Amino acid sequence: MDPTVERLKSGFQKFKTEVYDKKPELFEPLKSGQSPRYMVFACSDSRVCPSVTLGLQPGEAFTVRNIASMVPPYDKTKYTGIGSAIEYAVCALKVEVLVVIGHSCCGGIRALLSLQDGAPDTFHFVEDWVKIGFIAKMKVKKEHASVPFDDQCSILEKEAVNVSLENLKTYPFVKEGLANGTLKLIGAHYDFVSGEFLTWKNPPTPASS
Repeated sequence: MDPTVERLKSGFQKFKTEVYDKKPELFEPLKSGQSPRYMVFACSDSRVCPSVTLGLQPGEAFTVRNIASMVPPYDKTKYTGIGSAIEYAVCALKVEVLVVIGHSCCGGIRALLSLQDGAPDTFHFVEDWVKIGFIAKMKVKKEHASVPFDDQCSILEKEAVNVSLENLKTYPFVKEGLANGTLKLIGAHYDFVSGEFLTWKNPPTPASS
């Protein structure tokens, strides 16, 4: 058998034997539907998996993963994949908390910070996507112009989260949920180099956890 396929099959078998078969109380209720409390936006980076790092169980979080954990502003004709996920999570699943998680050593953030005006695209889709965080990039460049590039990246990893939190407020159903108290926005940053996880509410007031 193809070893790449075998890895998937053996991984599932281990999960079924050690988790699925041993925890029917966890999986049985999921057969009739889902009612997650959280909607999590996380990066597609293979080193960061919110279910693993946060100990989230099946049914706990409705998750969207993309380059640099970015949330674009509300637009009915653009980024409809993200918009439909937010709409479904908020309006149908009635999630209570929207969490945007940035992370250390993020390639998408490095790409954003490296963008040069007028320079040809290296990765068209990636570069177009990370421009969602352009405002955060400009803030970091202005306020931290003298610090090294890597340090700017670390700062931008958090500032880009704040841009996504603000963008979430442009969705009418999110805005309504925030106004009536049924929704909460949380920003977060996972540093897999130091093993730290920071959270902050919007407006941002970072706190270790």
